[in-house]
Formats: sequence, structure tokens, C-alpha cells
Amino acid sequence: MGIQFGHIPGYPEGSSFRRRAELQAAGLHSQNMAGISGTAKTGADAIVVSGGYIDDADYGDVIVYTGHGGRDQSSERQVRDQKITDWGNAALVRSQLEGFPVRVIRGRHKKKHQQSPYAPISGYRYDGLYRVEDHWSKLGVDGFRVWQFRLIKLQDDEISTPEDSSPKLTSQGANKPTQVVTSVIQRIVRNSMVAHIVKSWYSHKCQICGLAIEVTGGLYSEGAHIRALGKPHHGPDVPENVLCLCPNDHVRFDNGALYLTDDLRVIDALTGQAASQLHVHKDHNIDLRHVAYHRDHWSKN
Repeated sequence: MGIQFGHIPGYPEGSSFRRRAELQAAGLHSQNMAGISGTAKTGADAIVVSGGYIDDADYGDVIVYTGHGGRDQSSERQVRDQKITDWGNAALVRSQLEGFPVRVIRGRHKKKHQQSPYAPISGYRYDGLYRVEDHWSKLGVDGFRVWQFRLIKLQDDEISTPEDSSPKLTSQGANKPTQVVTSVIQRIVRNSMVAHIVKSWYSHKCQICGLAIEVTGGLYSEGAHIRALGKPHHGPDVPENVLCLCPNDHVRFDNGALYLTDDLRVIDALTGQAASQLHVHKDHNIDLRHVAYHRDHWSKN
């Protein structure tokens, strides 16, 4: 089974398990030993919080989670610096950048002094979906550098429920927008799976300037809706209405400093001059109706 983000059908929040192997068999966590489930490329889909790292802090709806690596298995103490490129840490960073939800599974703490009021008395318990809000490094209690991640519990209205059993793009005809349906990723509402697909076409390179921003967890870009979502614009959340942009050009585009012509030239609204030609992937069918809507709102002509 591949990595699955979001809730796993048949295992609601509060589900209990006796052993790690049962978590793995249920599809809640892919690892039988490691605390982080996922890969640096796909992101982290789940973590186990069980007091394994002395620098962890569990506040219930907020968790400060110490990342992967550098711990001696026999003493359970840190013996070397962690690296952000260690696969588990890189997986959590990828989930932060993409906005993917992370399943949190709490386990019984082995040591009395590390007991958390939020941990189960025995075994393991699935405690719902969290988002990775931030990450940083610090000098840990054992004197070695560790990476930490702040996770915030998601409320029901922050998660959209998918409609189908597998992620796919389905064409609805020339005059109808492409729809994305998925149950593999139950996305955070403000971080669209549609944007993730568009960004993958461009390998995170900005369609306007060609810049791909590299951060410690890999490449970063933003999905920009041409016609804004919600009232009063009511733009659709489909690939035809999304661009892959760097943060600078995203802000400029959203605030009218840049707009597009029907032949997809990028116009600098401040000077009225063409800045560049929009880069367009062969699979990206940009809807010119949304382009015209955006231009009508910002163009001085």
C-alpha cells in the first residue's frame, strides 16, 4: 500500500491498538519502529508520539515533536547532531511546505518521568490530524543539535472530505473545467491538492520568472488562483485556474502588479510593458476566461 494522507477509513479518531504492528497493518503508520512515516519526496503522513525523545513536548492540541536521527537505541539519548536532510525530518518539512495533514498516534510513555496526560495508559491511540506549522533547530538537552516541528491539531472545518477512491484528473469536455477528486489525500482546505498537481508540472519553477526556490526541505513554490476563490469572485479550484508562482510574483499577481494577456504575455501593470511570456506546461490548459476576469480587475486599459 502506498502512503495515504488523511484519515484511514474504518479507524476513526480514538481508535486503540495494542502494538505497532497493528498500526502498520491498519495503514495508519508505515513504520514498525521509526516514529515518522513517509518519505522526503512524498511527505510525512503520520507520526508516533511516545516520549522517545527527551526534547519532545506534548500540549494536546499543540505538539513540539523532535525529529529523526542521532539517537542511540540502547540508551535512548542523543549522540550526534540531527540533520534536516535525514529522511524523517525532510518528510515533515515536505508536509509543511505542501500543507499535507499528518496523522498523530500517541503511545504509552515507557518512563514515568516522561508521562504525558495526553498519552494512553497502554498501547497506542489514533488522535486525529495535525498540520506542521513550523520547524527549527536547537541545541537539545543532551548537547546535540536537534530539529523540532510544531504541529497544530486540525478542526473538522479545516479538512475537506474526498469523493473518490483514487487521485486522478478527469476531463469533462472542452467547455467544462477539469475536476480533481481524491481520497488518498484529505487536504487542508487552504492547501489545495490541485495546486500540488500544478506545481509538480513545473517542478516548482515560477511560470513568470522561472525561479525555483530551494529551502532546507527541498523546492518551494505557491499555487496562485487566477480568478480568486470565494465571494465575490467564485473562482473554481481547478488546474485551469491555478498558476505555479514564486512568493514574490504570487503577491504581485494577486495585488494587480502583474496580469496576463490572452496570448499569455505577462504585463507589468506599473509600467504597462510586457515583462515576459508565461511558461506553460503541455498538460496545463489555462482557462482564458479566468485570465480575462483577473485582467479586467487590474488592467488600466
